[in-house]
Amino acid sequence: MQQLPLGVRLADRAVFASFLAGPNLQAVEHLRELALGAGGGVAWLCGPTGCGKTHLLQAACAAAGEALRAGYFPLSELGPLGTGVLDGLPQIECLCLDDVDAVAGQPAWERSLFGVFREIEERGGRLIAAARAPPALLGWILPDLASRFAASAVFQLRVLGEAEQRAALRLRAQVRGLDLPEESARWLQRRFPRDMRTLYELLDTLDEAAIIAQRRLTVPFIRSVLKE
Repeated sequence: MQQLPLGVRLADRAVFASFLAGPNLQAVEHLRELALGAGGGVAWLCGPTGCGKTHLLQAACAAAGEALRAGYFPLSELGPLGTGVLDGLPQIECLCLDDVDAVAGQPAWERSLFGVFREIEERGGRLIAAARAPPALLGWILPDLASRFAASAVFQLRVLGEAEQRAALRLRAQVRGLDLPEESARWLQRRFPRDMRTLYELLDTLDEAAIIAQRRLTVPFIRSVLKE
């Protein structure tokens, strides 16, 4: 994948194949088409923590990066470095900006974002942004930037239900070559916070332990690894 030096390294599991679309199928299909299709466009993902915004941004970046110059930039992490991190971003053909709400309302950042937006738009590129709220509800300073983002394809992501969470965990495990029994997925839900970020982080830990111990992800093994 072609990324600029300031881009953040993508999680190797954050791909479309490991994302359970569930109630967010329309958003997933739109982003896949935007990343892999011939045309450009702008899309906005919004929703609470753990609904899959970052996963989908990174999946789109990874998919587009097979053929295009792509980059993923979480502004909550890069924001403290200043607006200089945006230098050169218009050269990217698929730009994925996470945590836009971290810089919205800051004049210098908005001016820089507006410049990037116009450059990418004029070149027919792809811009995918994400924040907790839709663009119309952020405290923008620049009306032109607000109106451009508001006119994009906006998708409100929904958090998965309990059964969908278990299916998502089992899909992620399957992509890794692991078998996560239904009973084990239920046990994780009962013992830990039911947001996908936490559950995926637990699966990362279990994945490494299972490979080292050459064990299946049974409840007794999971209990021993997580000291529950």
